Amino acid sequence: MSQNAPLMLGAVAYAPKVVTIWEGFKSWFASHGLAIDYLLYSNYETQVEAQFAGDIAFAWNSPLAWIRAQRIADARGETVQSLVMRDTDIDLHSVLVARSESSIKTIADLHGTTLGFGAIDSPQATLIPLDHLRHEGGLVAGRDFQARRFDVLGGKHGDHIGGERDAATALVNGEIDAAWMIAGNYKAFADEGTLAAGATRIVATTGAFDHCNMTVSPGVAQDDARRFGELLLSMDWNDAKVRPLLELEGLRRWLPGRASGYALLDRAVTEESFYDAQGRIVEPAYRY
Repeated sequence: MSQNAPLMLGAVAYAPKVVTIWEGFKSWFASHGLAIDYLLYSNYETQVEAQFAGDIAFAWNSPLAWIRAQRIADARGETVQSLVMRDTDIDLHSVLVARSESSIKTIADLHGTTLGFGAIDSPQATLIPLDHLRHEGGLVAGRDFQARRFDVLGGKHGDHIGGERDAATALVNGEIDAAWMIAGNYKAFADEGTLAAGATRIVATTGAFDHCNMTVSPGVAQDDARRFGELLLSMDWNDAKVRPLLELEGLRRWLPGRASGYALLDRAVTEESFYDAQGRIVEPAYRY
């Protein structure tokens, strides 16, 4: 590769705005003396694999993609790094929502019910909620309750939130007894009118977990990773050129990355048999 070649970044095209975001970032980085370019992938599985093929230096990864990257790296004796995160990626929770008039008050009341989940690969609306029910209530899908997945756009790891919105709509329509969603979407669905004011309430809340991070691929020069990270961290909400991009990406500021907030998802991935210890996909129903 030429010494002047741009650093390649991978991102998943879960919505049209992704192009706007990374075109803007590319231009901003160029104005600060660092050449980057980006490759868009239709799914996170291909993007993670590209990190180990040497195609991209950095990947804007979902939490599930981070788990897979870590497992592949560990199996190969390599290293990946969580470089930066959004301020909105830290210490999140998912909630189980029931209709206000429902007799469901606690997890113990879920026996024999039908619960709505997001896409099969959604960390916040499927994997972590299943883990929560297993560990906090001893409840297993198919044995103690029926799980109805709202599978939307496999391979996007729930980023599009369509599955969560569909589950919320099914809850309102009485098709399911309760629905899982990330807490931020519960508020958003109320604000947009999908969930009418006062019509629902929270039955259970998961433990805290982290969401996306900018993952450094194995073998990337430390100076390149450091410079890229420093520039991201320097982005200023008050900069008129930067603020629209940050708004589209859902943050006010970047924070140093960490790997400590993925324990719940890591456990869920193992116990729900999604990836194996080497990062291989073992969920037979997964399509992307």
